[in-house]
Amino acid sequence: MVDSGGFRRLVDMEIQKAQRLRYCVSIACIAADRRSPEEEEPAVAILAERVTPLIRSTDVVTCWDPPCLALMLIDADVASLPSIVDRLTTRLEMYLWSAGGASYPKTATRADDLFHQALHMMMQAQRDGGSRLYLPT
Repeated sequence: MVDSGGFRRLVDMEIQKAQRLRYCVSIACIAADRRSPEEEEPAVAILAERVTPLIRSTDVVTCWDPPCLALMLIDADVASLPSIVDRLTTRLEMYLWSAGGASYPKTATRADDLFHQALHMMMQAQRDGGSRLYLPT
């Protein structure tokens, strides 16, 4: 787990490396909401604790704003994001989760575009009721 500034720098560096070595880098953003008004709001740090043991040692997680988890997934293309998010969200079954993702080079060629796409897709999933993953087409 790294801070958000370090996360941005890592993604920038990883994309530069991926351009040279020709592999994929994906970003997934996952938010969790209460299922009912009586439930306690899930803290992003708690979500990070639940998800971190399930990712590879080469992947990176951070707490992001708006409150969500952002994951950098090395050598994971956009087609593999549904199975990865499905595996991670099994640990979040008590929450209504929403996720968005993007992948270099399939959906974006710059780190800022990856962040923007993944966050936009996550917020769209939230607006549409949650418990889903959206990816750019």
